[in-house]
Amino acid sequence: MARFFHPLIAMLSSLTRNDLARQVRYLKEENRILRSKLPRVIPVTASERRRLIKFGTAVGVAIKHLIGIVSYRTFCRWVSQKKSHRKTGKRGRPRTTDDLRRIILRLAAENCWGYTRIVGELKKLGIRNVSRSTVINILKVNGFDPGPKRGEGTWDEFVKIHAKTLWACDFLQKRILTRFGMVDFFVLFFIHIGSRKVFVSGITDHPHAQWMTQQARNFSIHLHESGMEATHLIRDGDKKFVEQFNEFLSAGGTEIVRIPPAAPNMNPFAERWCQSLQTECLDHFIILGQRHLRYLVGEYLDYYNHCRPHQSMGNQPLAQAGDSPPPSTGRILCKERLGGLLKHYYRKTA
Repeated sequence: MARFFHPLIAMLSSLTRNDLARQVRYLKEENRILRSKLPRVIPVTASERRRLIKFGTAVGVAIKHLIGIVSYRTFCRWVSQKKSHRKTGKRGRPRTTDDLRRIILRLAAENCWGYTRIVGELKKLGIRNVSRSTVINILKVNGFDPGPKRGEGTWDEFVKIHAKTLWACDFLQKRILTRFGMVDFFVLFFIHIGSRKVFVSGITDHPHAQWMTQQARNFSIHLHESGMEATHLIRDGDKKFVEQFNEFLSAGGTEIVRIPPAAPNMNPFAERWCQSLQTECLDHFIILGQRHLRYLVGEYLDYYNHCRPHQSMGNQPLAQAGDSPPPSTGRILCKERLGGLLKHYYRKTA
């Protein structure tokens, strides 16, 4: 029935870490019993050996206590043989041709692009065997800064000048488990460059034009309620940013700054927040439905904006950046979120 989760989903949602540990112990014991009823030596094919190496090496040293089909010593020998049998080509990279060097230097001289963007432009020209390290070395040898900071009026200077009124936005895409199966959801967020504070405007599995227009309206309301200003908004060329979205914000005095394709280094603050949300929160959960995703994002957002120290902001929480130092005396307490995944330590003053 559509209104009920698949039994497997219900089972996964009820599992705790202790439940999983007990199930693993049971499966290991069952495996020992089955193994005792089989021949002492179990032949494996080359394909099966590759699969065992692939998944066994991912386990790490714990494979020593898990493997049962062969001995741990045999498994280690397989891994060593695989490493020694890898094909080895000529050491080092082929020499860079003079023509390629001239093209790279021309792209660097005529634009304020970083090496990642230059590699992308080379691919557009049919030059696909050039690595980023090759571009960096050529730029350095010829006196160019490999980052997008060359000359006057550079992107780095633009960001610094407008930091107090500059925002960036992007989507975080997350595939989650729903009653209809695996579905991709999109989290639209805005980050203020000057303060690094983040505003999540909405989460949906279908970011159509009407929904996007409403997100632009939500962002405008947030600016008004927080007393903040947005003279510029950085975004990429994602087609989900429809014209209605741009027009609504432009009408309110916000200039849309669209970064070039394949240039994530021009929107680093948004990229970094996506990574933080994923690694510090979402990757730790089997997410069951949109409501669960909203809860997780909401908890992390509040933690990020108020409790989490940020290296770029003096290693202080965003809510305390620029304030007087916190008290150094008093009882140390801990506030936990998401079952202890996110912890905030603070002092209780009299």
